[in-house]
Amino acid sequence: MSNLLRIPYSYFRPLYEKTSFHQGVITEVKEHRLRAAYSDCRIITRNHAKTFYMATRFLPNHKQRSIFAIYGLCRYLDDLVDEGEDLIRKEKLSSTELLDKLEMFKVKLISTFQGFETDNPILYAFSDVLNRHKIPVELPLALLEGVRSDLVKNRYQTFDELYDYSYKVASVVGLMTSEVFGYDNKDALGYAVDLGIAMQLTNILRDVGEDIDRNRIYLPKEDLVRFDVTEEEILCKEPSERFNSLIRFQIERARMFYNRADRGISMLHKDSRLPVLLARENYSRILNKIEESGYNVYHQRAYLSSGEKLSILPKAIMQLG
Repeated sequence: MSNLLRIPYSYFRPLYEKTSFHQGVITEVKEHRLRAAYSDCRIITRNHAKTFYMATRFLPNHKQRSIFAIYGLCRYLDDLVDEGEDLIRKEKLSSTELLDKLEMFKVKLISTFQGFETDNPILYAFSDVLNRHKIPVELPLALLEGVRSDLVKNRYQTFDELYDYSYKVASVVGLMTSEVFGYDNKDALGYAVDLGIAMQLTNILRDVGEDIDRNRIYLPKEDLVRFDVTEEEILCKEPSERFNSLIRFQIERARMFYNRADRGISMLHKDSRLPVLLARENYSRILNKIEESGYNVYHQRAYLSSGEKLSILPKAIMQLG
């Protein structure tokens, strides 16, 4: 079994995607337009959230579709900002025009919550999710505010500031998906917030090098001062033991939030616990990869192979009993 898991998933995927098990998630949707919308959202999730996507396969079909739609919404907003920034740098779009696009999408989003028809396929799939699950409008609006802040803010003075940003771009996603997963105790929502913070802190550590190229430093200024690391060193991608100590500190902080979040998994509905545990375990193992690289986050993007992600499955199943 361990040797099988070492074979790249790309060898198996064409066969797997022809199975009724895979195709039925989408084909069981009767309405053609809705089926196409969910299919688009699944492709977005598969291409841009591989760890998340692998975990969703252990959900019932209707929950998978809902997760795809929520992730599709998140990715749409991310891409709108990131691609917009690229166009701004090339002087093909102004900051005002990009902010106007975000405002227009906000209007469409609110209209979707009010039950109005939409021509946006992602919002069309999301509207179906809203028919099934009670997701407060404040959550996606907070997400929109979070991604919008990337247009006006590229430095964080304190961890409190970074926590607020991480809540908006990650924890609110956990709160939305919690309504899909189902829970028996509302305390689960607080732990979903913790998991979102942990995952966003992991994203920040994984993407340090890429963010520098966009003139973004998410590591809080107060932590740079604590470890005697200057902004100039980071922008020049200069390695040092002081910088390694800074990253070690960030890793321990992220792990603290993962450990707190663990208490919420047993509060979820039984059919959703394994996917959440898999996502949690695989995401947290990115931190191990960063350690193994000698904290080389400037030039090396830490990731897990498909085999490594699947290898945790037996342990996760046993852990849940």
